[in-house]
Amino acid sequence: MSDRLAGRPGPQAAVPPDGLRAQVPAEDGLRNAGRSPGQDAGQDTGQDTGHDSAEGRRMAAPDTRTSEQAAAGGAVQHTAGTAKVLAVPKGRTGAARLLLGRDAVMIYVLLVVVIYACLVIPRFASPVTVGFLLLDVIPTLLIALPMTLVIISGEIDLSVASIAGLTSALMGVLWQAGVPIALVLVICVLAGLAAGAFNGVLIAYLGLPSLAVTIGTLALFRGLALVVIGDNAVANFPPALTAFFTSKIGGTGIPTVMIGVVLLILAFAVVLHVTPFGRGLFALGYSREAATFVGIDVARSKFLLYLATGTVSALAGIYWTLRYSSARSDNASGLELAVIAAVLLGGVSIFGGKGSIPGVLAGVLLIGTINYALKLDRVSEVVLIIVTGSLLILSVVAPTITDALRRARHARRVRSAPLP
Repeated sequence: MSDRLAGRPGPQAAVPPDGLRAQVPAEDGLRNAGRSPGQDAGQDTGQDTGHDSAEGRRMAAPDTRTSEQAAAGGAVQHTAGTAKVLAVPKGRTGAARLLLGRDAVMIYVLLVVVIYACLVIPRFASPVTVGFLLLDVIPTLLIALPMTLVIISGEIDLSVASIAGLTSALMGVLWQAGVPIALVLVICVLAGLAAGAFNGVLIAYLGLPSLAVTIGTLALFRGLALVVIGDNAVANFPPALTAFFTSKIGGTGIPTVMIGVVLLILAFAVVLHVTPFGRGLFALGYSREAATFVGIDVARSKFLLYLATGTVSALAGIYWTLRYSSARSDNASGLELAVIAAVLLGGVSIFGGKGSIPGVLAGVLLIGTINYALKLDRVSEVVLIIVTGSLLILSVVAPTITDALRRARHARRVRSAPLP
């Protein structure tokens, strides 16, 4: 009763120095948050009654702010038994995030490359160039759409180009055998669907690693294409059909088949960014266990993704065959490298859980523009392969370095942010 009720310092009480009054013990800060200034002054500060109220308010106010900021997620720095709450640094606004995000950066880079090519490379800035450039990137663009969903889910498919080659070989053999072209197209799409289902069963339901499975089916499907057509090439497809696949919309230079490609892009964008199935793929890429816990059918989701890659790869094989009017077993060889490079360059994380369709579109067009500009500049195919491989490495290394720098910058901002 004595000393503490009288407002004098007791034998165990100590008055904190002025410099440490902003830093109070963490336990006292949480305990004093709900107490009155009078209680803090009389029991914790140990100051005389006359000086009591003012000093209590000075110490109670920081304590209350400390608990509120800690509840709001502020960073707490512990030093020598004290807790100092640092202000939470402000992040980017919605507009800044949209204009400075990975997708926007890829679009800016694409625009810079296009402008540079138009100014430096002869004949690049013409409708003819636009037409041939888009015709070249359509197979990569088609396969990149389902590949985006597959990689976001934490898997990969390396057999896509072999499925396209198998479709092309099957298409040539069936047409040469006298099968109507409409039925040939249907059978080829079903063949791609069956190839995707084969991958899907092994990966989704048997639990085999997608990298190992699709490396195996890459060789399997390419070997089947060679068995189907051998070293032969079929080139006598209906002229009207081949002319349609190379036709342009008026004088714009834009290929007519881009209408169907745009519809397919919109469909995949809606599936990924709007539907619950697409949102579940991001959860699946972050953690399969967490996705299962929240009710996502992991096996079914993965199986549907591989059905999509098989089907769209078959469409790419059909396009490739009719565009070049040639069915061969080695059609689309190496296309999987360009597809994966474009997807990763477009912002999709190789570890899953991150990515978008707009970023992938920018990545595909960027690689296509660089390759076509180098072709116009008469650069050899070997250099084009080197460029594609370099971009693939860059697309994997750059995000890792960027994330590390972002985390370091955020930690520095948190440490240096002043109290409000």
